[in-house]
Amino acid sequence: MAAELSTTINIKEPRWDQSTFMGRAKHFFTVTDPRNVLLTNEQLTHAHNIITDYRKGVVSPGLTEDELWRAKYIFDSAFHPDTGEKMILIGRMSAQVPMNMTITGCMMTFYKTTPAVLLWQWINQSFNAIVNYTNRSGDAPITVNQLGTAYVSATTGAVVTALGLNALTKHISPLIGRFVPFAAVAAANCINIPLMRQRELKHGIPITDENDNRLGESTKAAQQAISQVVVSRILMASPGMAIPPFLMNHLEKKAFLKKFPWMSAPIQVILPLHNILICSCFAHECLTFLFCGFSSMSVSRLEPELQEKIRANHPGVERVYFNKGL
Repeated sequence: MAAELSTTINIKEPRWDQSTFMGRAKHFFTVTDPRNVLLTNEQLTHAHNIITDYRKGVVSPGLTEDELWRAKYIFDSAFHPDTGEKMILIGRMSAQVPMNMTITGCMMTFYKTTPAVLLWQWINQSFNAIVNYTNRSGDAPITVNQLGTAYVSATTGAVVTALGLNALTKHISPLIGRFVPFAAVAAANCINIPLMRQRELKHGIPITDENDNRLGESTKAAQQAISQVVVSRILMASPGMAIPPFLMNHLEKKAFLKKFPWMSAPIQVILPLHNILICSCFAHECLTFLFCGFSSMSVSRLEPELQEKIRANHPGVERVYFNKGL
């Protein structure tokens, strides 16, 4: 008879050693696995039950360690870490590859005319608004007014940036014009994410000790979390939006695309795939930064009143942890 699975496995942390390249790469591919978007509600509920029971010290009969880790990654892919609610399908990390491939490719193909810029920047910001809401930090609700303000502001910022740069680049190298969508995306991220998460900046996000005991809410932690997410979103977009312009500028001079110009759009949709390959195979330090949903900071960097509270009630705590969002 097989021994029952131990209840001491730490499923709060990634399965693989994050101090090694292969460990980070395996975690990255598992977190962003597009196949998870195809899972049924029954499969998600089953994974939810396994993880919920395991956290209570209850092991499902016959459960193996591989099955436990598979359930953990399914659970993480579909349920918000703070609220526990099921996340919107296209806002999940597992939807990022197919969604971003399509939207990025179209933004970089159709960027020369005003109607095309308006359409694809609107689609991109609509998608970003869903992603930012789905992957917000903390368990406080976002109001309709906050959602609307962030959405309209980011869309306006992206469109103004794109149209303005398009006008400026008309009389210079076409290669420079290909970077307009990337600049618009970067500008929109700097607007969208802070506005979408403004409640966190006002009221703070939950912070815990290393044993997941809640210590309070911190606006300083929220500021660090949101700054990290803004930078990580721009870095995530950069390989897929900064390298293809050079490749397409070269390819469009070749006979193949001159003969089959309609192939330009499909090629630019496929090119962002190398985003994943570059991030996972070369920029391995980015993996830890981009795809770890949790961050930490020293107690000494928190608000003075919160420092006093923690040192009075939890004198041994020197570092706090929080969900920064993705």
